[in-house]
Amino acid sequence: MPISDQETSIGHGSPACDADVVGPGGVSRSADEVTRLSGEVAELNRRLRHAQRLASLGTTAPILAHEIKNLMTPVLGYAKFALDQNDVAMMPQVLQTTVERIGAVMAMTERLLAMATDGPAARVLVGVAAVIDEAVQCLCRDPIKDKITLTRDVPERLRVLGDARQLQQVFFNLLLNARDALHGQKGRIAIAARAVEDHSRAVGGAVEVTVADSGEGIGPEHMDRVFEAFFTTKNGSGNGSTSGSGLGLAICRDIIREHGGDIRVASSRGAGTTFTITLPKGG
Repeated sequence: MPISDQETSIGHGSPACDADVVGPGGVSRSADEVTRLSGEVAELNRRLRHAQRLASLGTTAPILAHEIKNLMTPVLGYAKFALDQNDVAMMPQVLQTTVERIGAVMAMTERLLAMATDGPAARVLVGVAAVIDEAVQCLCRDPIKDKITLTRDVPERLRVLGDARQLQQVFFNLLLNARDALHGQKGRIAIAARAVEDHSRAVGGAVEVTVADSGEGIGPEHMDRVFEAFFTTKNGSGNGSTSGSGLGLAICRDIIREHGGDIRVASSRGAGTTFTITLPKGG
């Protein structure tokens, strides 16, 4: 067919939404089908992130069970003692202890349920300090109990435009990795945030957050694959690490990029690991 005939045929044919689109491998698909497939990919991506979030939370299950036992054991002991001794004067103290300990258990479970809940993303101004604090609380156990010193230097004034639950997932995964990197040994995790200049943006500047650990570090042979999907150095060998799917850091990278930010890693054997996140400043 002459070129002029082809042009005429296209110009007077069906609407653009019904036009054929040639995809990878030369497969012809209508624009409507491409739109449908794009929606399905987006939905699968959302489900994948939710599944990864649940998997990460699942690694805290043994710790959560241990902490609940520690909180409730004194309650049971006091209650049994008061009943055995028929000590009426002790009853108010037992009830007060019970209320405090159950409140602590409910707070832990509510945080985990909030993080596990799936829902549409909502981009609003969120406080960086609040997001990080929630991620720390979702660890369910004070790091000092594992000989880990956790420090936070995050000014309350720092705000970013983003989805609090998604950002919490990022910091929660980084904290889990940092804890695993210490293999139950004495060490430190340091979280710091600050406002920085960002010359790539016309307005607003950026917020830079670092999560650093004093673990054994990442070997140079693995550095190029840290954010690669399904790549993991965790082996669940009983040395304090937990077996992982290798999706955590890949999803963290995607979330940060969707927020208009960037995530980088610096590490060397014996010198620990530092993840640096840069996000557009909000407000």
